[in-house]
Amino acid sequence: MRRKVTNRNIVKPDIKYGSERLEKFINSIMQDGKKNTARTIVYGALAIVKEKDNVEDPLEVFENAIKNAGPLVEVRSRRVGGANYQVPREVRAERRTALAIRWIIDATRSRKGVKTAVALADELSLANKNEGNAVKKKKDTHKMAESNKAFAHLGNF
Repeated sequence: MRRKVTNRNIVKPDIKYGSERLEKFINSIMQDGKKNTARTIVYGALAIVKEKDNVEDPLEVFENAIKNAGPLVEVRSRRVGGANYQVPREVRAERRTALAIRWIIDATRSRKGVKTAVALADELSLANKNEGNAVKKKKDTHKMAESNKAFAHLGNF
């Protein structure tokens, strides 16, 4: 059983939508301490999602995208008797969110020649529909865990 982490950074809700998860996302988008730039990108992307997908609450699309991109299982390396095994493990909720955020941002940044806000809006609306690169990454992770489920009995670490 994991012990409770005491020094976890607690973020305050974001200024526009009042969502802690969105503020965490803004912090992840941020580079070189430029938080206002990160906010402009994220809020711009949510405005594009609102306009393009005809939804009144783009935060709902964001939350759904994070939920769809987050993996339920992943594989961890485990060394047993000179051999390395990929052992499938369940992913805790906090890590699931962190991975989903990371994968959505990676998918956004991999699109060259497109404004970041536009690329982010596209990736969020695709993840909302269970498509896109972030969801593909999740499915690949699940496939990897499924193909290694024979080693699940080694997972007591």
